[in-house]
Amino acid sequence: MFIARTAPFTVRVLAAALGGLAITAIAQDGGSPDSGGPERLRTAVLVEISDAISPATREFFEGALERAEETGAELLILQLDTPGGLSDSMRDMIRAILNSPVPVVTFVAPPGAHAASAGTFILYASHVAAMAPGTNLGAASPVPISGPPPRDPGGADKEGEREPRDPATAMDRKALNDAVAYIRSIAEMRGRDVEFAQAAVAEAASITAAEALRRGVIDLMADDLPGLLRALDGREVSLPAGKRALATQDIAVERIEMNWRTALLTVLANPLVAYGLLLIGIYGLLFEGYNPGAILPGVVGGVCLLLGLYALQVLSVNFAGLALILLGVGMMIGEFFVPSFGALGLGGLVAFVFGSIVLMDTDEPGAYLNRGLIGGIAVAAGSAMLGTVWLAVRQRRRRVVTGPESMVGDFAVALSGFAERGRVRIYGESWNAVASRPVRAGQRVRVDRIDGLTLHVTPED
Repeated sequence: MFIARTAPFTVRVLAAALGGLAITAIAQDGGSPDSGGPERLRTAVLVEISDAISPATREFFEGALERAEETGAELLILQLDTPGGLSDSMRDMIRAILNSPVPVVTFVAPPGAHAASAGTFILYASHVAAMAPGTNLGAASPVPISGPPPRDPGGADKEGEREPRDPATAMDRKALNDAVAYIRSIAEMRGRDVEFAQAAVAEAASITAAEALRRGVIDLMADDLPGLLRALDGREVSLPAGKRALATQDIAVERIEMNWRTALLTVLANPLVAYGLLLIGIYGLLFEGYNPGAILPGVVGGVCLLLGLYALQVLSVNFAGLALILLGVGMMIGEFFVPSFGALGLGGLVAFVFGSIVLMDTDEPGAYLNRGLIGGIAVAAGSAMLGTVWLAVRQRRRRVVTGPESMVGDFAVALSGFAERGRVRIYGESWNAVASRPVRAGQRVRVDRIDGLTLHVTPED
């Protein structure tokens, strides 16, 4: 009887427990056994380069590409408007694009922008090349930092005729042929117009966006960013891992801006600024050599020369920053031993701060220099120098407390009365004295100055 009455109750309890577990599992699975959960938000990373290609822009672009890879972005859009730049920085950017697992779309925009020189190479290397109406690209001939070679007076252009570019030296020809082969290989890899690629480098040819689309130099034209995203939807790109179709419909765009450090280094890398820094650095060191001990020209020249070398990528970032830091520390230490009226200390402080900024690499884990640390050390060093100057000025204004000069301003007592010359006692010693008016015996006199062993005094009223 007990078993017969308990069995239905046990069955009901087990059924209720299984039903609860089933409901919980369905709820956790999104309400359906076949549901895949909430859909991941698709994003596109947007970076904008509207200046010359330099070590700073290269670092900025590579950092954005790494972020796009880490966050699983659908693609990276590079909005480009550049007159060109340094070959080494351009090649580093192209190498990053060709090996990137994230598709890179280069968009020459807004209308009126251009992708000249190094920008043409980057556009050719991108997975998708796009331009806005009213833009152009080309003129990608390599030019040395010192400028193009002078033209031969005997080979001037005839009226109405255009003479092809003829590199004057073997080094120019090597650079030109290397650039032609480089852009041809990129064009063949991406399936773009090889003939124009060669003409852009060898003859400095340039074309409009419409002509570039007609000739197969670019893949599409778009008026703005929303139009570009619509045109990219469903387009297939070739990546190192294989082909992939882009899904850009209703995609979220994440814009990455330059930080303060990259913006500052971009200004330094401007060709005009870099050239000016080099000139100031060279002439500053020359002036210091012609006038040893001037100090200020040497300080300014050393700092500007190192910054100019970094801007032109002659030195790497780390070595330039390290050299500036060492120079700054050396000049700040020298301020305590060489009377430079603050020129060494101030120049060393500036060199130290710039060196710390250049040396700082936020992309390397464990190699991050906190800006507060740099500012704290700079403030501490500046405060120490200012404190030293303040103490020196304060000490200079204080009375002398040792030697005969310590008697100036103090009082003596006349040993006897005299009209002009006599004897006075001060600090227990008897001195010859010259008074400006008659002095009575025992009268106090103030010491105005010392002339050898004679005190010049004034009687106290």
